[in-house]
Amino acid sequence: MSGHLHPITVVTERITRYLKQYGFQVVTGPEIETDEYNFLKLNIDQYHPARGEHDTFYLEDGKLLRTHTSPMQIRYAQQHQPPYRILVPGRTFRNEATDATHQHTFHQIEGLVIDPEASLSSLIVTLEGLLNHLFNRQLEFRLRVGYFPFVEPALELDIKSGSGYLEVLGAGMVHPKVLKNMGLDSDKTVGFAFGIGLERLINLIYGVDDVRHHLSADYRFIGQFYDC
Repeated sequence: MSGHLHPITVVTERITRYLKQYGFQVVTGPEIETDEYNFLKLNIDQYHPARGEHDTFYLEDGKLLRTHTSPMQIRYAQQHQPPYRILVPGRTFRNEATDATHQHTFHQIEGLVIDPEASLSSLIVTLEGLLNHLFNRQLEFRLRVGYFPFVEPALELDIKSGSGYLEVLGAGMVHPKVLKNMGLDSDKTVGFAFGIGLERLINLIYGVDDVRHHLSADYRFIGQFYDC
């Protein structure tokens, strides 16, 4: 019996291979984080609902399991001088009940660009090009105003599906407060960021109907994915 890559690996490789053509590099970060990096430095204040124990796994030492890959925006920026373009793939954790659309453990890939040429239009072009590549067809997109504390303006990108639209990802221009927390001059520095939930994206690309399959070791499921 021949082996197959897991769909998370397949799609992560497809994303990174495509974006490396445009100067992105892959970095990784810790899964156990501090409140400071997971929330505070990303402009998520102490009253935000994501900080509650019903949403976040807190450890006995006061640290937590990261709820997104976004903390690496700060960690990388504190150690490097712009310009740069990074991708941060990895596991993330939320204190959620498990069902067909929710899991306590899931995967994201974060993108961050700090560059004088970064703009909302270049962000949109980057994301639309990536999604057309992943779906292997020309998609019809819809942009909506969103809200994420670490970007301003924020947008949500949807794709046409049948008679409606499906949400794919969130993105935006890096918030001035986050730029300051990176140690950058927010009056002279611009950047954009985006976050993609990989399980959700895989479900849309390949028609998977239950997110719980991604944490299974069922060869019948994993063996379907070979495009890498």
